[in-house]
Amino acid sequence: MYKNLREFYKKNSFVRQEKEQANGNYENWMNTNNGGYGCRRSSYITELQRAVFDDVWDEKIMRYRDNRIYRGMADESWNLVPSLNRVCGHDLSLETQVFRSFRKYGYAELAEYSGFWKLLPVAQHHGLPTRLLDWTYSPLVAAHFATEDTSCYDCDGVIWCLDVTDFRKFMPAPLVRKLADTGSNIFTVGMLEKVIPDFDKMRELSDKPYAIFFEPSSMIDRIANQYALFSVVSDPSVLLSDILKTQHIPCRKIVIPKETKLEIRDKLDYINISERMIYPGLDGVCRWITRRYAALGPKYNQRRTENRE
Repeated sequence: MYKNLREFYKKNSFVRQEKEQANGNYENWMNTNNGGYGCRRSSYITELQRAVFDDVWDEKIMRYRDNRIYRGMADESWNLVPSLNRVCGHDLSLETQVFRSFRKYGYAELAEYSGFWKLLPVAQHHGLPTRLLDWTYSPLVAAHFATEDTSCYDCDGVIWCLDVTDFRKFMPAPLVRKLADTGSNIFTVGMLEKVIPDFDKMRELSDKPYAIFFEPSSMIDRIANQYALFSVVSDPSVLLSDILKTQHIPCRKIVIPKETKLEIRDKLDYINISERMIYPGLDGVCRWITRRYAALGPKYNQRRTENRE
């Protein structure tokens, strides 16, 4: 047994794979011992912060800025699979029917949302199977999602980290021009409506699958509080992880060992990264209270006591 979490981190940490190394020797970078992705294990929350804030200094503006986005997941073994592929993987052509039914039966509540790209995030928010994947600009919000589900405290969590600018060169020319014309790296709903009004048009722009990222309108408090954006692939049968591999796009995975999930979870609460903020309203308050008063310490922090012996 390890004497403490610091020894655990020392024993299990990996040699961080730099993006520059990936550009120079992609195969070696991808063939790390964690599913082919650059990976870093994080135990203490200070180590987590160090992992996500490395290399974010922008010398041009003398500020801490970068183009990274994050996705937290409770189980490190899970892949980047949208809900559409999980629910309708047997027949992805059902996507059109699913979305049509959403618009038909939810008409009364959807009247204020006009346009395909405005409706999609609303559908995702309410649990409709879509090809969207949720991401956030905040690594600490991602850490919340990696540690929120206490039923997964017996497995390592993970934070996926991408640089959105790495995807631009694989996009069709009209989309690249739209980003260049607006000086942007991420699409807005308004930008997409002018170039690709729906998924059919998106696929028509290129025979090769590609991924884009867009910010939804802040029409729902949850979206704003989560500092959210979405990824979407032009072909629903192709996962974002497939895009990463076939297009040799660097990706970093920050692994949160199960032994430290509760510690990181509790410390996130202290800086107001909790269900109360992530899910505004009574639902979020009740979820936070339920977890706060659950008997998690004796079950999961017992490991720390054992490690000290």
